[in-house]
Amino acid sequence: MKYFNTAIFIFENVEVLDFTGPFEIFNSANRILGDESFKVFTTAESDKIVYARNGLQVTPDFTIQNCPRPDILIIPGGEGRKMQMNNKVILNWIRDSFPGLQYLFSICTGSFILGNTGLLNGQKATTHHLSYDEFEKTFPQVSLIKNVPYVDNGKIITSAGISTGMKASLYLLDKISGEGLGKKTAEYMEYDY
Repeated sequence: MKYFNTAIFIFENVEVLDFTGPFEIFNSANRILGDESFKVFTTAESDKIVYARNGLQVTPDFTIQNCPRPDILIIPGGEGRKMQMNNKVILNWIRDSFPGLQYLFSICTGSFILGNTGLLNGQKATTHHLSYDEFEKTFPQVSLIKNVPYVDNGKIITSAGISTGMKASLYLLDKISGEGLGKKTAEYMEYDY
């Protein structure tokens, strides 16, 4: 299997499980594989400590300026997405990264950040169930799919609420490996997949 630089974008007031769930899943897959097929790291706009939801302090591994070129880019959600979805530096970084990505993956209301890049226009997407109305009003060019854990557009995957980011991460492992890696990882983690 090839190696995937797996970047998880973090920001002030990011939802904790949105980024720690995928972080754990991709690293657990490495244990199953016996190597580091997934080089998982966090990245932020600056190298300052990020205060995630409920005050969890996280020091990003890289900034968006010096991180390795991602193959998989994960965009979590949370209350902080309201600032990030209008942050031109971040929106441009995601757009500029997109051609080189294998997968662009949003979790929960991270879909609002993707929506403002324009990359979801003409695509299907999902988001947290409490944000359906806002999403439909904000992104009329995106077809919102409700009551599903994730939506796969090929290169872009969006997942619904907080814990579904874990389910979608396992799905992506299966999609990449074609060998049941998601199922094996879920069994290792004792996660009901």
